[in-house]
Amino acid sequence: MRTVVLLTASNIFMTFAWYGHLKFKDVALWKVILISWGIAFFEYCLMVPANRYGYGELNAAELKTTQEIITLVVFSVFSVFYLKEELRWNYVVGFLLIIAAAFFIFKKW
Repeated sequence: MRTVVLLTASNIFMTFAWYGHLKFKDVALWKVILISWGIAFFEYCLMVPANRYGYGELNAAELKTTQEIITLVVFSVFSVFYLKEELRWNYVVGFLLIIAAAFFIFKKW
């Protein structure tokens, strides 16, 4: 559970670092890059421990898959509520297919 909480918090920072500036097209690119690096620092401060704690509980493929699913959920919420974009049905289907792929990664064959 600790890993999931850290990955979620990390992804919130990452999403703002990578996409938060899209609402501020009037800000110079070099400033946006510096601000994004500053935000990404906190993302790394959470992601590295998440991976350190998670590895062993999960193998590397499971850990990465967990991170990607969390990223899709965080990004979906971010794009709807922060960027005010529509979450279209085909996006949801695509995300669900990616999540369904996790079944094959986590299934102990």
